[in-house]
Amino acid sequence: MSRRLQSVEYTRQRITAAAFELHATIGPSRTTVRAIAERAGVQRHTVYAHFPELDALYQACTEHGIHVTGMPEPGPWAAVPDASDRLRLGLAELYGWYRTNERMLRNVLFDIDPTLPPSTEPDLFELRIASLFEALADGLAIRDDRVRSMVHSVLQHSMAFESWRSVTRAGLSDSEAVGLFTTVIFGVTRGSIVIDA
Repeated sequence: MSRRLQSVEYTRQRITAAAFELHATIGPSRTTVRAIAERAGVQRHTVYAHFPELDALYQACTEHGIHVTGMPEPGPWAAVPDASDRLRLGLAELYGWYRTNERMLRNVLFDIDPTLPPSTEPDLFELRIASLFEALADGLAIRDDRVRSMVHSVLQHSMAFESWRSVTRAGLSDSEAVGLFTTVIFGVTRGSIVIDA
């Protein structure tokens, strides 16, 4: 890579990191291009030159955040053959990640600017959550369509940041939350917990 291309990429990374830091601490709706430029040590026009569309900046920011915060990946979960072990591992890692990044997630997930048009790009955070869901759901291997639908609904709920936040704010530890949701999911799977339509 030429020195000029390295410089361009370095500047882009600084802008992305600055945007992520601001989103994590004050939220996207309060983050201005001026603030991003100041934190990155560049001019506003440089931010626009690298990211003419806000969507592209948000995508880069999300990708950066997923990487630097160590968001769990589905591969290691999918490699665990036992369904119960896989579910416990997955929820424990996800809840640990939620706890470590609670402030950032609260700022980013709950601070939506209503004046911005909806993004035309797929949300990388939602795509990662979906891939984590698939890794856990595939391990359950439920044949009955109705049971699978109910279990998948409970699994999605158990993986939501808001669900983790709700049960831990009510007094459960992360490991107790894992135990609770695992018990409910396998209870529905095995028919010991029946949900009537």
